[in-house]
Amino acid sequence: MKKPFWTISSLIIAFSACKKSNSGTAETSPKYMSLAAGSTWTYESNNAVTATTTTNTVTSTSRDSSINSKTYHVFTNSNGAANDYYNITGNDYYTFKILSPALGISAVETIYLKENAAVGTTWSQTVNVTVTGFPTPVPVTFINTITETGISRTVNGQSYSDVIHITTGISVTGLPPGSISTDIQSYYARKFGLIESKNKISIPTFSVNADQTTILKAATIL
Repeated sequence: MKKPFWTISSLIIAFSACKKSNSGTAETSPKYMSLAAGSTWTYESNNAVTATTTTNTVTSTSRDSSINSKTYHVFTNSNGAANDYYNITGNDYYTFKILSPALGISAVETIYLKENAAVGTTWSQTVNVTVTGFPTPVPVTFINTITETGISRTVNGQSYSDVIHITTGISVTGLPPGSISTDIQSYYARKFGLIESKNKISIPTFSVNADQTTILKAATIL
């Protein structure tokens, strides 16, 4: 049973590692990401479980794509991962992610940030995940909460202002209460997008532990 719940952990990290957003049209006042083609963000991820460090440079392209009646902007990853797709509709920030076939899900659309939302605002989404040994897909629910707004935060020696802090909790149908614990925190700065995230997941019953921190190392905003 250990491996299937690692795939759930991977899904959780994918949901809470959103980096940027774009409506495909230029704005004179950037929201929580620059919309300019050619802008880049270099992230460093540290996995405390495997004691490994990886880097990835995200690049904003000049391309848009129509998905679910929305205009998504296309971003590439230097680590060879599939392209990322992001959209802003009003104050809601959407991401469309290509997921592993092992999860039984080819892709998923989700809201990862709500601009101008008050502290305490919550929203959730349930995704059905295929888990080996279970006759039907397992519902995994993500609960996002605006924890802080308008704060300052220093990451990699760089001070950022007007930062939104989001805490994400999860529940997995079929697991008893208290059998899963998470510490999932994301910080988004105006213009830059994601500047830091922590994804810590523990399921002692299945000897599952995930502990990954990602920080913004450098950015070129055009």
